[in-house]
Amino acid sequence: MPAQTSFHEKSFAVIIMAAGKGTRLKSSRAKVLHEIGGKPLLAHVIAAAAPIVPTQDIYVIIGHQAEQVRSAVGQTGVKFIPQAEQRGTGHAIMCARDSVAGYDDILVLSGDVPLIRTETIARLRDFHLTKNAAMTILTAEPAEPFGYGRIIRAAGDQVKAIVEQKALSKTQQKVREINSGIYAFATRALFAHIDRLTADNAHHEFYLTDMAALLVKARGKVVALKAKDPAEVLGANTLAELAGLDAQLRARKCQELMANGVVIYRPDTCMIDPDVEVSADTVIEPFVQIFGRSRIGAGCRIRSFSIISDSQLAENILVRPGCIIDQSQVGAAAILGPYSHLRPGSQIGEASHVGNFVETKKVRLGRGSKANHLTYLGDAEIGVGVNVGAGTITCNYDGTNKHQTIIEDGAFIGSDSTLVAPVRVGKGAYVAAGSSITEDVPKDSLAIGRSRQVVKEAWASRRRDAKSKAEPK
Repeated sequence: MPAQTSFHEKSFAVIIMAAGKGTRLKSSRAKVLHEIGGKPLLAHVIAAAAPIVPTQDIYVIIGHQAEQVRSAVGQTGVKFIPQAEQRGTGHAIMCARDSVAGYDDILVLSGDVPLIRTETIARLRDFHLTKNAAMTILTAEPAEPFGYGRIIRAAGDQVKAIVEQKALSKTQQKVREINSGIYAFATRALFAHIDRLTADNAHHEFYLTDMAALLVKARGKVVALKAKDPAEVLGANTLAELAGLDAQLRARKCQELMANGVVIYRPDTCMIDPDVEVSADTVIEPFVQIFGRSRIGAGCRIRSFSIISDSQLAENILVRPGCIIDQSQVGAAAILGPYSHLRPGSQIGEASHVGNFVETKKVRLGRGSKANHLTYLGDAEIGVGVNVGAGTITCNYDGTNKHQTIIEDGAFIGSDSTLVAPVRVGKGAYVAAGSSITEDVPKDSLAIGRSRQVVKEAWASRRRDAKSKAEPK
């Protein structure tokens, strides 16, 4: 007798259904490309499955807008299987047969069920293997089961059949346990019987749910495992339901952060993406938005109406109200805002100040430097301990190309100055207020680039007298 394959030696593939149109969303975009939490629905499902199997063992069934789906998630390393003609979930698995037949077992997930947790997928896998089942169905008991297929159990874990809503008897309508559309299959049992599926239904499609009855009839073991949280297995058929999933995902993220020591005063008002990381003792005030893969260190305070995208903030930073921080890095103990705009490529040094209505782009601001008011700094290297006065502009664009401004350590830039790049202001140099600087300024120098002031005494009174005499009596 050949040695039995052990629990841990079993090979698993994950198949994710992502071929459908999602017509009930009233959108031309494929359903799995609609976003919650800043990512397509399908991307959330892939992320949940990735810790279960290597990404090369994840197969995504694509059909409607196949190339757009490939483009959206192709960087994850998953494989794609085309379903050129979408004839139901059973037909999708038929299309995958050649790709996955060599695996011992298969997990089937839905690309439009984004709240599924890795822990739940692992629990389904382990339950399936422990029961040595031909088919394992992940089920749930939502508050409102209407519209879902119901699980009719035989005894204990055993399933007799899955009955769709319209086919339920009066007695079966009392059953609240629903089919999630998420399954585990023993590969050999699945493909031994899948060709018995028929399209004898209103939509003329092959339904994977019918495998339960087929396998039971063939005396295969079909079992059910109930999800701990029904929200995990719910999809969205309308844009309103999609918004509800987004709200649940973000609420889950806020709960996770607060459990790890982050203070969020009004989590229901904040939008925080799932991949965001925030360290303990940081305070997030109401109406803050943090997107992408932003990282925020310990002891920061993010005040209301600020928006942070794909940026890294170190420790003990104060972000005053209304700041926009995009693809930027901010050093420890810096102070931003209110109403600062850090555009991509900004690197703000430790203990630096970027104040109200200051905009930066591709700028490196050194430790302890300050630009507190009404200033634009673009394509600039700014040293340590520099003071940039109100209304300063680095003129970085000549209409064709961008040029760099360099301001060395300890320099002082007077208010309302324009620095016409390419230009360098040397260490410890001063630029007088109101200057237009078009040439390099040597270190420790004073540069004045403005017209000499002329004062004409009594000019105003003479003008008024002349005007008075000219007026008719």
